[in-house]
Amino acid sequence: MSDADGFHECVLVAGGAGFIGASLCRRLLRDGHAVICMDNFLTGDRENVAQLLDNPRFTLIGHDVIEPIGFGLRPTQIYNLACPASPRHYQADPIHTLRSCVDGAYNLLELARHSGARILQASTSEVYGDPSVNPQPEAYRGNVNMVGPRSCYDEGKRCAETLFADYGKCRQVKVKIARIFNTYGPYMSQQDGRLVSNLIVQALTDRNLTIYGDGSQTRSLCYVDDLVEGLIRLMGSGDELDGPVNLGNPDEATVLDIAKAVRRLTGTRASFEFRPLPVDDPLQRCPDITRARTLLGWQPRVDRDAGLRRTVEYFAERLRRVRPNSAPSGIAPAGYKASLG
Repeated sequence: MSDADGFHECVLVAGGAGFIGASLCRRLLRDGHAVICMDNFLTGDRENVAQLLDNPRFTLIGHDVIEPIGFGLRPTQIYNLACPASPRHYQADPIHTLRSCVDGAYNLLELARHSGARILQASTSEVYGDPSVNPQPEAYRGNVNMVGPRSCYDEGKRCAETLFADYGKCRQVKVKIARIFNTYGPYMSQQDGRLVSNLIVQALTDRNLTIYGDGSQTRSLCYVDDLVEGLIRLMGSGDELDGPVNLGNPDEATVLDIAKAVRRLTGTRASFEFRPLPVDDPLQRCPDITRARTLLGWQPRVDRDAGLRRTVEYFAERLRRVRPNSAPSGIAPAGYKASLG
């Protein structure tokens, strides 16, 4: 079907029921694409995509990417977001996390090779570890502990990048690699243990705000809509753009300053509760986005206060609703087209 018929691409989003994946699915549907959302629902939430199920261009498939991918799928674009992204989740089953990164990348690359699809790997700023260079450019090779508690994710994503690069060079698959920095916004999980969701949920439920370390470590927060725009621009970029591209907000702030902003925006009078810094937690995290600015014409647009305000509103509404936990204990049957009634 041609663009004149209203169809643009058939896009597979692996990990599409997760935080970033759900926002990406919505944007792709708004842009007129057909979207196949694939998720094993171990950390993704069906509720994140529940409102999309009546859209005839949206299909939800329950599948774990560590297993070979069948179903006769013929996507023209593939986004690989299929991996737990918060330490609490990826450390819960580190072997499965590593397999999600490596076996998942392999299976999706094979699907891309057979279908002729362009494929984007959602890598991470975690490949830089606890960096000795700030901000971090794509050429920086990182300072990563290969056998630490974060290694299943850090090293898994580094290996996935290698697979993507080699499939591009050796098997002529059209690959893109995005190194995603700290992202926040609607559809974050209340229980993922990440900085922004932790602070906002604690503030809205009148609990002390937890700060690990002394709060002087830095993070650079990128609102999810800005990130999704960057992913789409990277996917649509020419074949001459190879190698990884940092996507994140270079507006660096201390954890303590972020906590103060959350306290101000929620109106809570909660105190700060300081706890020991986790092992291998990076002290600095800030992207050099020169490549993204120059090659994609992309940079974040949503300032921190505006993004945090929208995220507070999302969590406030979610906490007002009383509902059972929608996350299933197992994986939905292969090829399942979900309906929540």
